[in-house]
Amino acid sequence: MAGDNLANEGPNNMVIQSTAAGLPQDSGRKGKRSLATAFEPWLYLSPALVLLLLVLVVPLIFGISYSFRKFSAFKSEFVGLAQYQAMLHDQVLGQALMNTLWWTVASLVLQFFLGLGLALLLDKNFAGKKFVQAIVFLPWAVPSFLSGLTWAWLFNPIVGPLPHWLYALGLKAEPTNILSDPATAMWGPIIANVWFGVPFFAITLLAALKSIPGELHEAAAIDGANPWQRFTKVTLPFLAPTIAITVMLRTIWIATFADLIYVMTEGGPAGSTNTVATYIYVSAFKTLDKGYASAVAVLLLALLILYAIVLIRIRKSLVRYS
Repeated sequence: MAGDNLANEGPNNMVIQSTAAGLPQDSGRKGKRSLATAFEPWLYLSPALVLLLLVLVVPLIFGISYSFRKFSAFKSEFVGLAQYQAMLHDQVLGQALMNTLWWTVASLVLQFFLGLGLALLLDKNFAGKKFVQAIVFLPWAVPSFLSGLTWAWLFNPIVGPLPHWLYALGLKAEPTNILSDPATAMWGPIIANVWFGVPFFAITLLAALKSIPGELHEAAAIDGANPWQRFTKVTLPFLAPTIAITVMLRTIWIATFADLIYVMTEGGPAGSTNTVATYIYVSAFKTLDKGYASAVAVLLLALLILYAIVLIRIRKSLVRYS
């Protein structure tokens, strides 16, 4: 009897044992498949990641390492934090930081409000809209070098009309070049930069306006909201995340934008238009002090990263609120 029971239970025990033995193998296969599935997107992204590593990360590492070295004509030596200590006593750098703040804030504010106004205008239907769009977006397609050269000519009283217009309006005592006066020189690159950068805000904010459902404006109008209330209560909350990211990007671009200023004034007169970006360029390629230029660039990078962190947190709060 006992032998028969063992005989009867033997096949079942073998099936249970074989099934139990197969579980780890199946789970192992599933684990391998899930691992392969998780790794597959990174495999597709690997060419782009390698390119970013070579183009962005490697030059960044070399740039930071240069800031700890002193370069001469034929050799370089490790100087540690000496370059950063020198920045603490650099009065030219201090003036460049203040000029960068003035240049960035003035350019950004004017670009943003003019771009927002154009975006609101282009969001409406009117005769000649396509032509106005082409004119508005045209400055963004012009190379910055050519923009700076053109505006420098416009401010020149010999070949340009702007000084004579300012004189006719009573804004200047005589038709002189504002780029030659330290008190007004920064306004030249700022005006040129506003003309160059307004299309960026106009394009991005217009795209954001097109994504706002029209039913919301209709419902607000039915509820008795006037145009200003519809703008502040409906349009602006939808634009807030886009505004945050565009302001962050444009601020970084303006703060690191050296082409326009260098073409128009080369940082003069008397350093009145010298920004951190132009100071880095002059230090690296004019005085050939690449180590100090790298240290100043690291300082600018740290300030912009701190600014970006603050803006990103503000943007997250706006998205959460909306």
